[in-house]
Amino acid sequence: MELVKAERKCAKIRLAIQGPSGSGKTYSALLLAHGLENNWNKIAVIDGEANSSHLYSHLGEYLVLNLTKPFSPERYIEALEACEHAGAEVIIIDGLSQEWSGEGGILDSLQSMTGNSFAAWARLTPRHNKLIQYILQSKCHIIGTLRTKMEYVLQQRDGKMIPEKVGLAAVQRDDLSFEFTCLLDLDIKHNATASKDRTGLFMDKPQFIISETTGAMIKDWCNSGFKVGDIELEIMECQTIEGLRHLFQKYPEYRKRIE
Repeated sequence: MELVKAERKCAKIRLAIQGPSGSGKTYSALLLAHGLENNWNKIAVIDGEANSSHLYSHLGEYLVLNLTKPFSPERYIEALEACEHAGAEVIIIDGLSQEWSGEGGILDSLQSMTGNSFAAWARLTPRHNKLIQYILQSKCHIIGTLRTKMEYVLQQRDGKMIPEKVGLAAVQRDDLSFEFTCLLDLDIKHNATASKDRTGLFMDKPQFIISETTGAMIKDWCNSGFKVGDIELEIMECQTIEGLRHLFQKYPEYRKRIE
């Protein structure tokens, strides 16, 4: 065991955009992705929302993988692998809710299983967790879109009570939000607010419209930490075998690069 000084390394963002139907999740995700990676050819969309991403092809020549049922965790992992092998730097999972509630997803699989529900969840939870771990360990920026359950509330305008559509909890496993670095909520007017934000860029800030500038801000945050090139400088300055061994142990995630 070795205690080391805390330091933030360069990161890849894990961001979720959630909102009701019509709130602009797909469009917002595309703009944010282009702000992160200023090259449409390096952006890939895993489209589990009936080809909705094709509606915005005028923005640029991004890649699309049309994901159809069954929406199993394993199919999502295959799609992520395909996007990575295609050279994508930013992957948008448009329809992460489908993995939970879609045909062939976790809840659908649960209904088709017989026997004790505890035994069923013991088989399903590891499958779901495998997808989450793949997302967390990916070398790409990941943006996921989540549907929210919808409800109408009455809002007073000009002396009249007008029904307005609002989003509630996301259609996914309850603890999924803990896995993301940032969680942005969209309302029906496309205004975004942060319900979780480890970057410190959006929390407790006024509502805003997601744009390419939003992605650029996140990119700056991602790149402001420790860089792999700094390790190379430490290696060049090292004078002893013991020092090199210390660097090898200090950065276990970069061992192949250090070798």
